[in-house]
Amino acid sequence: MPTAGAQAGPATPVLSVRDLVVHFPTEDGLVKAVDGMSFDLYAGKTLGIVGESGSGKSVTSQAIMGLHRGTRARVSGQIRLGEDQLLTIPDERLRTLRGRDVAMVFQDPLSALHPYYTVGNQIMEAYQVHHDVSRSAARARTVEMLGLVGIPNPAKRIDQYPHEFSGGMRQRAMIAMALINDPKLLIADEPTTALDVTVQAQILDLMKDLQQQFGSAIILITHDLGVVAHMANDIMVMYGGKAVEKGTVDQVFYHPQHPYTMGLLKSMPRLDEVRRTQLDPIPGNPPSLINLPTGCAFHPRCAYRAEVPDGRCDREAPQLEVLATGQEARCFLTEADRIRLRFDQQTRSEPSPEELAARTGEGDEGEPTRQNSGTTSQEGEPR
Repeated sequence: MPTAGAQAGPATPVLSVRDLVVHFPTEDGLVKAVDGMSFDLYAGKTLGIVGESGSGKSVTSQAIMGLHRGTRARVSGQIRLGEDQLLTIPDERLRTLRGRDVAMVFQDPLSALHPYYTVGNQIMEAYQVHHDVSRSAARARTVEMLGLVGIPNPAKRIDQYPHEFSGGMRQRAMIAMALINDPKLLIADEPTTALDVTVQAQILDLMKDLQQQFGSAIILITHDLGVVAHMANDIMVMYGGKAVEKGTVDQVFYHPQHPYTMGLLKSMPRLDEVRRTQLDPIPGNPPSLINLPTGCAFHPRCAYRAEVPDGRCDREAPQLEVLATGQEARCFLTEADRIRLRFDQQTRSEPSPEELAARTGEGDEGEPTRQNSGTTSQEGEPR
């Protein structure tokens, strides 16, 4: 099974997002980066948000963190973290929650960490902001967290600077900083970008282990379907600032309901057989968020728009509907059409979730494959 072994979620979600809209006025027009996003996330669960660059994934996470405040962004809707409405609470309350109840691992740890301060000082500051403790106590807690995320010799590493850490170690330090206050919600924005496959597997396993230990809910933002198959319980596929499909990992991988999701899966190679034909990429480019196509935003690239009669895809925007399977999809195709198209796709041997998860380094027994025996020692030394 590709899904993470997380705890069963309680009746009340840790995070509830309803009708989130984030628009950016520019000289060229209004950028509709996120346009009506809704989802729930429960404790101990992982939601994978996938889509091409420019689909609105990172903008959604920044809205949850309150990073659009003080900018020209027009933000509306509801983001509820526990009892707090994050879009309307005072700045002081938001600063209290940020880092303590909700934390974020940014895409590029080298730019997220300040080059002038040691890694230890930056993590200690994140702890002392939310706890009235001495510097020695904060240092001890930081050494503990650095060891917990697998950084060797943490008592020495705590006094080193970001440039003295390798890429994998910097990402581990960012995870330590994000988890040092035991947050209810962790947002990981492309946490394995630019890491080799072995270090990527280590980081993902680390996040799963820490999630089981702390019971945190995780939002995993990525364009890598293998990472999602390895980590997530549920998937939300975004396109043109909207969610076009939602479901469990098994539902989305084995029974995709939206043509965009089908296209993503068809464009992925298999590892268990010889490829006899070229990969089938999605034609065209993602739409401009200033001038979105009329009707369905995906219809100019959709291989199945002719299946919908009367040119409905060209002139009418579909709504996100709950299907009989429990999934949600934003598409006019009938259930019979989806079943037929999925059958056609399966005859082309698209990869399964297990095969995609294997690309993150997961072996046959569900454990990461350590093909490079020198990786651990390399991680233990500064670049």
